[in-house]
Order: sequence, then C-alpha cells, then structure tokens
Amino acid sequence: MAWSASQYVKFEDERTRPARDLLARVPLERVRHAVDLGCGPGNSTELIVERFGAAGVSGLDSDLNMLEAARKRLPGTPFVEADLATWHPSAPADLLFANAVFQWLPNHLSIFDRLMDGLAPSGVLAVQMPDNLTEPSHLLMEETAHAGPWRAAFESRSVRRKPLPPPSTYYTRLIAKAARVDIWQTAYNHPMADAAAIVEWVKGTGLRAYLDHAGEEHRDAFLADYLGRVAKAYPTMSDGCVLLRFPRIFLVAVKG
Repeated sequence: MAWSASQYVKFEDERTRPARDLLARVPLERVRHAVDLGCGPGNSTELIVERFGAAGVSGLDSDLNMLEAARKRLPGTPFVEADLATWHPSAPADLLFANAVFQWLPNHLSIFDRLMDGLAPSGVLAVQMPDNLTEPSHLLMEETAHAGPWRAAFESRSVRRKPLPPPSTYYTRLIAKAARVDIWQTAYNHPMADAAAIVEWVKGTGLRAYLDHAGEEHRDAFLADYLGRVAKAYPTMSDGCVLLRFPRIFLVAVKG
C-alpha cells in the first residue's frame, strides 16, 4: 500500500492531538537520543523537537513519500528509511516514540520487547495506537467490501487489520522489562464538516487497503457505496457537522 503524505495531513491537527497528549505524559526532562518511530510526514517529530530541542532527535519510516515530506518539514533533522519489524536502535535510546504506527504490525508485542531492550536506563517507550475497529467508520468498510461487484476480491483474504489486545496484555508484557507502565484509553470526538470529510480522513489510513484491493476500476463506486453508508451512520449535529468518534490506546513504559 502506498502512503500519501498530502492525504494524511489533510487532518493534521486531529492526527497530531494524540501525539501531543502522549508526549505530555513522557516523564523526561531532556533526551540525548530520541527516535520517532513511523514518523510519517514529521508532525509528531516536530513536537519532540519543540520540547527537547533538535539535538539527538531523529525519525524513521518505511515509506519514501512520508520521509520526503518529513525532510521538507524539518530539514535539520535526520530521517531514515527503516522497517520497524526488524529495526533496533544503534545506541541506547532515551525515548522511542510511536504515534499511530504499531497497529499495522500484528506482532508488535514482540517488537516492544526488542525496543525495551534498546532503551537506556530510565528510557521511555511511548506508543499511541488507534483502537477503532468496532466504530462505524471501520465496520462499514467491511460492509462495502462485501456488497458490490468487487466483493470477489475480498473473499480469499481479509484486508482488515487485527484487533488490538486488551490493556492487561500490554501491561503484562511491558512490566516484565519496565519499572513503571502507564496505560490509558481516550475516545476523541472530532467535529467533521460532513460524512464526506470522514471518508477523506480514512482515505489517508484504514480505507487505503480496501481501495487498493478493490482495484482502480472499482475505486469510485466503492467510495460512493461507502460514503452512503457513512452518511447514514453519522447523524448531522445542530451546526451541520458530524462527530467522528475515534478511540485510541496510549502506552508509556519507563525502563528501570
């Protein structure tokens, strides 16, 4: 799946808010080595630089389009191409920060084990992940996938990402290598202009896999079907907006 930095930043304020909330709970006064994992277009990296200064801060991502956007945004910050499935810090890190990336990696619990080993003493692994697969925005992707002339493409395999484990699973796994683990969940309610704005939002993330799998010849019809379902599921508020409910889970593990 190809990522689009321009599509992703259409809702940059809303996407950056969880990163800001996560960073606010990082119990560090300074960092010598901090890495933004899955940095995307650099919006979360910018928050880290604003708080701790640019020295020692870097970002990594596997997508070249995202890396290009990040380098333009923060030309003095190093950004490297890497695969989080196998990446390990080259030196003990004070902060490993990940905003909305590990939900795409089904084996991320094992990756967390490796990342905890890569932290310096008192270093922090800070992670935020969308936990919205049971929201209408995502359930309706599945409905559309199995409702049109493209449905045969979805019969052999699912493109739906795996649900996240419960908080207890994360706590048990992380506390084995941490002095303290802080876990919380937040459901944001984002006012959106209309149902079409919700579709634009998810086109930058979860809907990408469905559109790619349906094929370019079905793209417009798939979007039209999905939009119709979204419009019915999200009622219009008194000011004409619709509310997009967006649950997320946050993890902050401090190494002993």
